Amino acid sequence: MNSDPDPFEQGQLAARQNIPAEANPYQNGSEEHALWAAGHEKVAGPREANESEGS
Repeated sequence: MNSDPDPFEQGQLAARQNIPAEANPYQNGSEEHALWAAGHEKVAGPREANESEGS
């Protein structure tokens, strides 16, 4: 079993905790950075869209 953290899952967790996308801990341009951002966007994207509809 792989015990390394999954950047995609870390990004999803960060979005659920309302951590901004700018807090991505991985080096810009790396595969991990892209995975973290994709995970964050998967969770935060729909949430941010719903928030903007109410304003």
